[in-house]
Amino acid sequence: QVQLVESGGGLVQAGGSLRLSCAASGGIFNINPMGWYRQAPGKQRELVATITSDSNTNYADSVKGRFTISRDNAKNTVYLQMNSLKPEDTAVYYCNAHGQYSSGTFSLSARDYWGQGTQVTVSS
Repeated sequence: QVQLVESGGGLVQAGGSLRLSCAASGGIFNINPMGWYRQAPGKQRELVATITSDSNTNYADSVKGRFTISRDNAKNTVYLQMNSLKPEDTAVYYCNAHGQYSSGTFSLSARDYWGQGTQVTVSS
């Protein structure tokens, strides 16, 4: 079954940096796009950044110029480099992959898959 495994969250002071990683596995393919979303306490989940298989990117206005998304298609892995972090960036960050699934005998059309989330806390 499809798994998205995230890593790289943690606690950092304002102005610091973190790098998140997310590796997709378990029969998923044709992943397009991959991305990151976040959810702060009491708020709805929101888009942070997405990247297509040919590296077209899209960012939320709040992170433009500070965050950079990238991906390694051969590894089905997406990264989020977060610089100049602010306390308002504090949230659980979720990896998303929109892709097809095949087990060899069973297949599914393209749909969204989500990671378990990783906590990012920025102290002031």
